[in-house]
Amino acid sequence: MDSDIQRFYNGKIIFLTGGTGFLGKVIIEKLLRSTEVKRIYSLTRPKRGESIQERIAKWEQDVVFSELLKSHPEALKRVVPIAGDCLVPDLGIGAADRKLLASEVQIVMHGAATVRFDEALHLALDINTRATRLMVQLAKQMVQLQSFVHISTAYSNCVVTHVEEKFYPEHLTCSSDKVLAIREQLSDKLIDDMTPALLGSYPNTYTYTKALAEDLILREAVGLPLCIFRPAIIVATYKEPIFGWTDNLYGPIAIMFGSARGVMRLMCVKTEAHIAVVPVDYSANMALACAWKTDRSAQSGSGREPTIYTLAPSEKNLLTFGAFIQQSVSWREFFPLTKMVWYPFIHCVSDPRLFTVVAFFYHMLPGFFMDLLLRLTGRKPRMVQLYHKIHKNIALLGPFTSRSFVFDTKNSSRLRELMSAKDRLIYQFDMASLDWTDYFHKALLGVRIYLAKDPHTPESIAQGLKMLKRLKILHCALLASLACGGGTILWSISKLIMN
Repeated sequence: MDSDIQRFYNGKIIFLTGGTGFLGKVIIEKLLRSTEVKRIYSLTRPKRGESIQERIAKWEQDVVFSELLKSHPEALKRVVPIAGDCLVPDLGIGAADRKLLASEVQIVMHGAATVRFDEALHLALDINTRATRLMVQLAKQMVQLQSFVHISTAYSNCVVTHVEEKFYPEHLTCSSDKVLAIREQLSDKLIDDMTPALLGSYPNTYTYTKALAEDLILREAVGLPLCIFRPAIIVATYKEPIFGWTDNLYGPIAIMFGSARGVMRLMCVKTEAHIAVVPVDYSANMALACAWKTDRSAQSGSGREPTIYTLAPSEKNLLTFGAFIQQSVSWREFFPLTKMVWYPFIHCVSDPRLFTVVAFFYHMLPGFFMDLLLRLTGRKPRMVQLYHKIHKNIALLGPFTSRSFVFDTKNSSRLRELMSAKDRLIYQFDMASLDWTDYFHKALLGVRIYLAKDPHTPESIAQGLKMLKRLKILHCALLASLACGGGTILWSISKLIMN
């Protein structure tokens, strides 16, 4: 017997943006695996010479869909790409497709976004804010619309450290309608030149334009059956459809991969501060539950403003940056990578100025040496350039790694309480019960399999352990040499002082 949420989706037609992204693919996979959804229209743009049909067809070989295709070989035929682009003023949707969407779609999930912290403001505005307005306008034309989920971020209002499930228009320097009006009148360069003035207290263009998108919804989505879903930092899957799956090197996953390779050895974080990460399968499950609840609320006529749902670690089960760093290297003794540049470890400093000094010895000096070896062997040097990029990203993360954020999740808790026991099992997103040790075990194994491309075989693991042993000997030898050298220098200085 189907559950409440499964019955809601059965036979439905859904329009999804961001479907080719990390979260989008997991949402589509879960819909196709757990429901009898009739059709999923996915806004897709051609990329690197591939047509939109070719991009969707490639999913047949994508490991994230492998379990689905074993049981439902024809499942992906229910995904229909719609040509479009969030950078284009009208979303790039043709007249025929727009008419089709307006007449058929019952559920909208808008997840398309640029997540780069240092994205040029004109691009971030077009993709994250203006496209949201265009999606709202399109939704108002949908005659069968039952539910609209706007996927934001828990950090959209990071100008405060205690973030409630409410709107924060008071922290914007200008309202969304005024900023978009300015965007229409000025060139890309002039808009980018205005970045510091427009951002105000926001640390980057990503959080600022996501906050603007929420303000736009508050102002322009009146009358729509709409909610806002705010996930925290989305990381690899926990259990579904396969454990530890990821396809990108954003944020915490980049740290885990960099430390596993022995490339990243130093971080600038406050170890006692909390990091808010959530598995992508939990995020997909909650997004689907939010759509179901929004339809129920619309039917009952409750709620004036769109409800906001936040997915973040439970206050009963928080994770510190120190614990995250420790977990990131804790499994090196069990399944290390076969290709490492050094013994995996990470040291932490909290002062950015001290980090700059220490990073020279931990990163830049070894980087120069490795680049020299690459040159001598006829290969292209890349390590110094890589470390410059790593340090830039660490600086961009500074506002989030130097303090703790508290995220209220009252609405999300009520959502779980309303779900049946069966739905809570099928669409699991309970962060209070998540076992962090078990999660990192799976996530780091996923990093090994899906990012490092090391097969999960006894032979590969044995090869990694052999490499780890060699690097550990070299690492200990280097530490001993540095200690002896330092001791010799100190002894020489003390002799000079004594004499």
